[in-house]
Amino acid sequence: MAAFVRVVQAGSFAEAARRAGTTTSAMSKAILRFERAHGVRLLHRTTHSIALTEEGDRLMEAGRALLERLEGFEAALGEIAAGGGGGRVCVTAPTSFARACILPRLPAFLDKNPEIRIELKFRNEILDLAAEGVDIAVRSGPLDAWPGHQAQRLASIPWIACASPAYLAARGVPSAPAELDGHDHVGFRNPATGQLLAWRFAGPDGESLRYAPKPKHVCDDAHATLALVCEGFGVSWGPAWIMGDELASGRLVEILRNWRIPEEPLWMVRTSNRRPPERTRRTMAFLASLTWRRYL
Repeated sequence: MAAFVRVVQAGSFAEAARRAGTTTSAMSKAILRFERAHGVRLLHRTTHSIALTEEGDRLMEAGRALLERLEGFEAALGEIAAGGGGGRVCVTAPTSFARACILPRLPAFLDKNPEIRIELKFRNEILDLAAEGVDIAVRSGPLDAWPGHQAQRLASIPWIACASPAYLAARGVPSAPAELDGHDHVGFRNPATGQLLAWRFAGPDGESLRYAPKPKHVCDDAHATLALVCEGFGVSWGPAWIMGDELASGRLVEILRNWRIPEEPLWMVRTSNRRPPERTRRTMAFLASLTWRRYL
């Protein structure tokens, strides 16, 4: 039954075998043995695809529950065997957040927890956490795309328009978003969607204003965008985690502060409400410790 559920979730015998660390033949034979022993057929198999039979569809829900209990047993057994503190923890986070906030302090965490193995996925797009084997996802904004997941709020993040002191001294300081038309813009293009990031502001009456920049320079890496702004190539807009250190040091200056949009929540998301292993809890505590010193 475990093999059956894993094959259906993965969409193929080969992918299920890869995730389970076994062979395609072993997965196929396990399901065939089950079918013969119980006189049922669970899957329609073709050269290029698989599909559930009526019997397979009826058994899938029970199979999922069985697999969850099995995985819970395996996790408990792993904790007993290793004290619960050792093993792999897979974390996914937006690329800019991972580089700015996680990586600088990750070595110290790993030095204190040598039994933990971290897999860090730099992803800006929404992932299927269960399918990708992700234990913790760091994400910002609303949680509409994460139904049924467990979420812990880490922080509230301001989005900030900024420029270098030298640029502002030469070109002037805009007092309203409309005045950005007279400035050079440094834009960010989302590598996952190919879309140029629009800038958002809140008007004096709280109304939402969307500003479409006309960038002189465009990067699909947030830190490359930051570097250009620090060197005086224009104005940009983004989350405070990217430019927090530069604002604190004076290399950048915030503009249009009175036009900030409401701060955006930053979340730590997991797939299950079950108590996570000790290694995951330690990693979650580490991530929670990152936020307070990074944001304005």
